[in-house]
Amino acid sequence: MESIAALADPTRRAILEMLGEGDRPAGAIVARFAISAPAISQHLKVLKTAGLVRVRVEGQRRIYSLDPSGLEEIEAWTRRVRRHWATRLDALEQALANDREDDL
Repeated sequence: MESIAALADPTRRAILEMLGEGDRPAGAIVARFAISAPAISQHLKVLKTAGLVRVRVEGQRRIYSLDPSGLEEIEAWTRRVRRHWATRLDALEQALANDREDDL
């Protein structure tokens, strides 16, 4: 699941949060970080490959935006994990309740 792996890096998460506020040209993204333009370019490439961002060309500028399909993949994975843990937590709650009853 490339989209989850792409989010492991804090810089990429920050880029996604920034794009959540609206589309940004690459230069504006670079300006927000204290790392080189080539490094930001690599982060953007990872996010694009993972399906989390889209890029469109306007003249000489590259405009980045969120790609909803990649976010939907993460959301679906999160729902599956929540269902799994909800079942486990319900079982733990029941076991603890049974343990309390046994102590009475």
